Amino acid sequence: MTVEPTPTRDVGAEELRTGRLRLSRPGPGDLDAIFALHTDPEACAHNPSDLLETRKDAELLLLRWSHQWDRYGFGYWTIRRHDSAETLGFCGVKIVGFRRRPVLNLFYRLFPASWGSGYAGEAATAAVDWARVHRPDDLVIARVRPENVASQRVALRAGLVRAEHLDTPGDDGADWFYVSDTSRYEG
Repeated sequence: MTVEPTPTRDVGAEELRTGRLRLSRPGPGDLDAIFALHTDPEACAHNPSDLLETRKDAELLLLRWSHQWDRYGFGYWTIRRHDSAETLGFCGVKIVGFRRRPVLNLFYRLFPASWGSGYAGEAATAAVDWARVHRPDDLVIARVRPENVASQRVALRAGLVRAEHLDTPGDDGADWFYVSDTSRYEG
């Protein structure tokens, strides 16, 4: 059973800026990047169930992301450098049910060509900072595979802390949990 929060829209979240990055609400122009990223076996190596098979799958994924934006006024952002139109990947938070409670799931997936530049950590930090200001009552979680050390570093850089007591089996293997505040969720 998923517990749905009362829909409340936050405004002003359609674009965030960091020192190097511009995060903006995905739109139809991002469909090719969504498809390319989610059909890249290397980008989805730790979450193979996220691999898409068809362009229609990418359209449905964009539709789900858009529904989150329309309903709540926030969601996943497209990541680009200030000086480029090239999509580096996607990052943001969306409401999901976790143990019968709504939480904000932190998502970040970037194209392998942009790995190692600190972009994921910068974008994830912006997303968590946004959540702390605009959704302070919501717990932010990140589910990370034990072998995905780079993703663990991103979660820590974004200000999350390891919450071993929440670890669970996931669709693609064990889910290690990182959260914004361990005192607010004892499991």
